[in-house]
Amino acid sequence: MSTQPNPWLFSVREMGRRPGIMRTATRTIAAPGADDPDAAIGLVGVLAVPPGSDIALDLRLESVSEGVYVSGTASAQLTGECSRCLDELAEDVVERIEELFAYPDSLTEETTDSDEIPRVVDDHVDLEQTVRDAIAIDLPMAPLCSEDCPGLCPECGERRADLGPDHRHETLDPRWAALRERLS
Repeated sequence: MSTQPNPWLFSVREMGRRPGIMRTATRTIAAPGADDPDAAIGLVGVLAVPPGSDIALDLRLESVSEGVYVSGTASAQLTGECSRCLDELAEDVVERIEELFAYPDSLTEETTDSDEIPRVVDDHVDLEQTVRDAIAIDLPMAPLCSEDCPGLCPECGERRADLGPDHRHETLDPRWAALRERLS
């Protein structure tokens, strides 16, 4: 078992359940998935935050009557490949974080299911799922290197962007093959 503290946990103990108390936090965390590819944010090989790469968090934690409201941004770099031409992609992403973590024994905790709103547990908020959701929800199903990417030629498999405008393949109806052999 690892003795390293969980970098996704932020202490809210000093807020003491007093509405109006606010603090800021910045932290750079290694993206999950280095040990377990299934834990990666996104789909590795299609478009994902590379396992072990940096995710920068710039947050504001505010104590409100029902819990701790966390707002701010999560910044990371995505890598993958274009779904049309299979070229490598790399782009920076900045996602907005806005989440209420319910205090134990609050009305919010009592009236919501545990999978609806995250909870403050042992005076800590765990932002891993919140950050994962913020980044993954905006990932495109079919990432593109550019909106007008022409893709690959279905005949030869070359990138159409690299081929000239006069690139063509002779297509012969198989019913005419015998005539072509006779004339050659």
